[in-house]
Amino acid sequence: MNRPLPDCGIALVLAGGNALGAYQAGVHQALEEAGIVPDRVVGTSIGAINGAIIAGNATADRTARLNDFWRPAPPGSDTPGWWGTVPDTWRRTGEVLGTLLHGRRGMFSGPGSATLAGAPAVFDTGPMQRTLATLVDFDRLNRDTIRYAATAVDLDSGDDAIFDSADRTITPDHIRASGALPPTFPPVTIDGTRYVDGGVSANLALDAVLETPGDAPLLCIAVDLLPLAAPRATTLGEMTERAQDLTFAIQTRRSIMRWQERYAADPALRDRSVVLAHLAYADQQPEVAGKALDFSPLSVRRRWDAGQRDGAALVARWRQAALPIGSRGLHVVTAACRA
Repeated sequence: MNRPLPDCGIALVLAGGNALGAYQAGVHQALEEAGIVPDRVVGTSIGAINGAIIAGNATADRTARLNDFWRPAPPGSDTPGWWGTVPDTWRRTGEVLGTLLHGRRGMFSGPGSATLAGAPAVFDTGPMQRTLATLVDFDRLNRDTIRYAATAVDLDSGDDAIFDSADRTITPDHIRASGALPPTFPPVTIDGTRYVDGGVSANLALDAVLETPGDAPLLCIAVDLLPLAAPRATTLGEMTERAQDLTFAIQTRRSIMRWQERYAADPALRDRSVVLAHLAYADQQPEVAGKALDFSPLSVRRRWDAGQRDGAALVARWRQAALPIGSRGLHVVTAACRA
């Protein structure tokens, strides 16, 4: 039965994961097709970029602008025709190596002289400044139609930072700072303070929403990119990738558990109604070591499609009244794409 969606506030929390972020674009497309528009968007790293494109465009333009970002050229337009016949694992690995050598168009430029002694990072994120200025209407983003926030960390003090459109004017620098993962990308200086990727502290920035959920029932859709569980790692590359995934995924698990404990113990939170829908890009069997640098059209499409399936599945559960919206307390539901 296709019931109308229950009335509640909607927050969208988008984690970091670089090239894996196409999954989040697919989730957003599914939500948009169901007529679901978030009241708040909080992003970290690539999630901050996706979130800015969502919050900084009119409803009718959001998916198109995300598509412009993730697929800036037609598939195969900058690769030889025979590349599509290469075995998938080789192709993906080749794409990772290509990114390491040349960077990603519209996001960051290749190493070049950045590898010289004294450089703060491998890549330069100057291209991202120009891309954001093209794809994001910062006047709209700062009007609070959708409240937007990007997270970062003070490189020198280690303090968390939240760049929130409710209390400051957001610029491309705030978004670049959220994705400045050292030593891959350089820190971004804002008002004399050097900031780096918010993911070094909290890759899925739930605190920004769950600390102040508001009085009305809330659905917090948290879109994660790195899996807690995965197939058995055996090679050096797989072990390296798994270690990175676990660093961020365990961070998120502990954050969710901490918030469950707080909502159960704190009378001020116990009577609030929050559903945390935790979506994760879990079907990563075809991915390779260095997957976060694989921006190939085929990989982007696969991740986008996975996110769209998961987003549609969440909407279906919502329509079937399978989400406890309106119930007191914090309720965590999970969803993951397994093709």
